[in-house]
Amino acid sequence: MIHTEREIRSHIVEIGRRVYENGYVAASDGNISARLDDGTIVTTPTMICKGRMNESDLVLVDLDGNKLRKEERHPSSEFAMHREIYRLRPEIHAVVHAHPPFGTGFAVANVPLDKPLLSEVVLTLGCVPLTSYGTPSTNELVDSLTPFIPYHDALLMANHGAVACGADLEAAYARMETLEHFAKIALIARLVGQPQELPAEAVSKLLDVREKAGYMSPDARGGQMCGYVQNETARPPATVNPSASANVNTNAMASVNTNATASVNTNATVSPCSCTATHAHTHGEDMVTLTKQELNALITEAARLIAREIG
Repeated sequence: MIHTEREIRSHIVEIGRRVYENGYVAASDGNISARLDDGTIVTTPTMICKGRMNESDLVLVDLDGNKLRKEERHPSSEFAMHREIYRLRPEIHAVVHAHPPFGTGFAVANVPLDKPLLSEVVLTLGCVPLTSYGTPSTNELVDSLTPFIPYHDALLMANHGAVACGADLEAAYARMETLEHFAKIALIARLVGQPQELPAEAVSKLLDVREKAGYMSPDARGGQMCGYVQNETARPPATVNPSASANVNTNAMASVNTNATASVNTNATVSPCSCTATHAHTHGEDMVTLTKQELNALITEAARLIAREIG
């Protein structure tokens, strides 16, 4: 479907309002763009609240990020990330970058969302690996994303946030929303018990459906940088960084003392994505150490979110 520049501008303003009102960004965080049929791109400008934009605030640029109208504002300082996605994915026409709290929490903890836990997520979003850290607004960030872009529709960026792309703005936004929803569910599953992964046969069937529906190309299936495709992953398992354990409070890990600290065993294995794990690794299990107060606060917040979802 052909969309005019005016329609695209209006839609970007609407998506900006959604990401802001849903708490995926704060202040002037995040950026959104859409590619027009002539190859030009409408993007959000630098330093603007995404919930308070007008159509006239947006910027029309070429693929290199050059302004096509001198009177318009300067494009986002992170436009190079959008450009790289458009360059490597000709079928992509929209990109949404945000800092959704739960998804970004996983990114800050250096934990990818790459476990096949929910059939809907495997089918509609796919694996969400974690890229290495790159300084925002520099080529470091672009370089950290490049190996992942051809094979994934959403990525977590270490100590930064998340980015999602799609054939249009609705698809890109929906993937960001699904990423954040999945991050909430994954966290709650870790808190209440041991998350159970879908069996390999079930994952294979879901990927077949995903591929037939056009959500994923055969090349993307073979390049998944996670454990979704059993015995077909394109990357070897990540190595554990031995120095990471230095940041763990070893005095609190010997036992679970409710009067002192509580140790939450996530039982998460190191994913075969290209990143290096930086959380503690003990006897094949990851350990996250929390005080009793922190654990209670986390469980209370998870319960509040569940209640809100149910209500």
